[in-house]
Amino acid sequence: MNQTRLGYLYGFGAYLIWGFFPIYLKLLRPAGPVEILAHRIVWSVVFVALLLAAMRNIGFLRALARRPRALAAIAAAAALIAVNWGTYIYGVNSDRVVETALGYFINPLVVVLIGVFVLRERLRPAQWAALGVGGLAVAVLTVDYGRLPWLALVLAFSFAGYGLVKKRLGLPAAEGLFVESAVLALPALAYLGWLGRQGEATFGHGSAGHTALLVLAGAATAIPLLLFAGAANRLPLTGLGMLQYLAPILQLACGVLVFHEPMPPARLAGFGLVWVALVVFTVDAVRHTRRTRAQARAAALVPAEAR
Repeated sequence: MNQTRLGYLYGFGAYLIWGFFPIYLKLLRPAGPVEILAHRIVWSVVFVALLLAAMRNIGFLRALARRPRALAAIAAAAALIAVNWGTYIYGVNSDRVVETALGYFINPLVVVLIGVFVLRERLRPAQWAALGVGGLAVAVLTVDYGRLPWLALVLAFSFAGYGLVKKRLGLPAAEGLFVESAVLALPALAYLGWLGRQGEATFGHGSAGHTALLVLAGAATAIPLLLFAGAANRLPLTGLGMLQYLAPILQLACGVLVFHEPMPPARLAGFGLVWVALVVFTVDAVRHTRRTRAQARAAALVPAEAR
């Protein structure tokens, strides 16, 4: 199997797991959102530590300890992903799966927005048009919900910010997840200890299946991230960009078809505007990538012709 096909298999695997993740989170009831988040952090550390030990790759920690700026950036990334995970768990367990799906639909538009205001990037006209349609979609959904879709916005901005920090750090997926989870592990363990003293912990007090599902939260977190890293290393950005819509489509389907959340006409119209914005954004990105490659090939041919 060639590397491109393998990349697409990895990408489909990652986004399929993320797409059906709401079903897994629902199975973790009666554990509350913060307890689930704490277990997700703790068991992620355990799972990835075992993986790194098997790969004999723990030595990277010594080099990282000599980079204080990198450690500060990792702490920022850990805070952002904790907000993202916690918000997502809360959204799923409060029967707002549709709104969480919206967050990941608008995430690419938020990434572009961050590029403008943080990285001072200049946008092409089609990108401005996509942002304008996306803003109109948020306005329509605000009217429909009777409030800002804050849960979707927190998910979109926290994940976009996390992606920006991770891009600048440049750590491999397993090492990055281990350090980020390790930063959060002490507060998570402290919370779980406090919950146990209050007699409110569900871990070990419910069925064996419930306890096993909480332990598996580490693997359920790490495996799609590792698959995504494998896809990112093998696929062009356009291919990876197309795959990223698979997860929110499946999450939306879970919310409407599995959990029977309402989708009134105004909400559907808001989602429709988001999809229009994403079509404009994606088509422009594909055309820009093809144009850039064609120009690069033409530039590479000029010296040969001159000789």
